[in-house]
Amino acid sequence: MNVSKDLIAASATPLILAILKENDSYGYAIIKRVKEMSENQLIWTEGMLYPVLHRLEEQQLIESYWNKSEAGRQRKYYRIKDAGLSELELQRQQWEVVHSALAKTWSKEE
Repeated sequence: MNVSKDLIAASATPLILAILKENDSYGYAIIKRVKEMSENQLIWTEGMLYPVLHRLEEQQLIESYWNKSEAGRQRKYYRIKDAGLSELELQRQQWEVVHSALAKTWSKEE
């Protein structure tokens, strides 16, 4: 199934923050984690991910740092900040409202 670009864009921030709440991560690993969590339904590209990461960094929700990978090359890692944890909780609450409303509407269709 192709998920609409609008829905992907709307869900990017809470997904990234939730992944970074689990542990610090880097771009490719975030893309891979989204793919795993969605059972291959959400396929993100670097061109979609990095602008969101940069925006979240500008908003002081996450921060980046350089670290060596297992292979010895430098990678830019991202970690969630306290403000990001607060934003994640707010986003979770908002998504629960949307999900609940949709679930009620869809249950009437059956």
